[in-house]
Amino acid sequence: MTVILVTGMSGTGKSTALNALARKGFRTVDTDIGGWIAEEAGRERQWHPGRIDALIAEHERSREPLFIAGTVWNQQDFYPRFDRIVLLSAPIDVILERLATRDGNPFGKTAEERERVIADTEEVEPLLRESATLEIDTRRPLAEVVDQLRSLI
Repeated sequence: MTVILVTGMSGTGKSTALNALARKGFRTVDTDIGGWIAEEAGRERQWHPGRIDALIAEHERSREPLFIAGTVWNQQDFYPRFDRIVLLSAPIDVILERLATRDGNPFGKTAEERERVIADTEEVEPLLRESATLEIDTRRPLAEVVDQLRSLI
């Protein structure tokens, strides 16, 4: 069945969109939580390949769609396994405002983290855009973003 990657920079609404999809009964996995990330000093964030592979394999045999959210260094290794790759995007001023005011995730609160977000948006987002099969501007109402994601299954 359908496996969709929802990717984008911090503050673009990946977790918010997945939470809304989960409330509608869809299977979602936010890889920022739950041990999906292999944290190693001095290395970029990466998925645990075996865990992600098993998750996707389980859903390739399922009739249930799966939405996976994340932005990590090795996600391109899994692109052939996704039916769709959706980039959530927003202008940098919107992202910085969201990071400053969000609850539940402390990332983006310090000046260093905000500088990193700006640099990563300039450097990484164009690479994500090249690989995306669809881009959604998350300045739109959440309900519209979720409806567009739902339409992909």
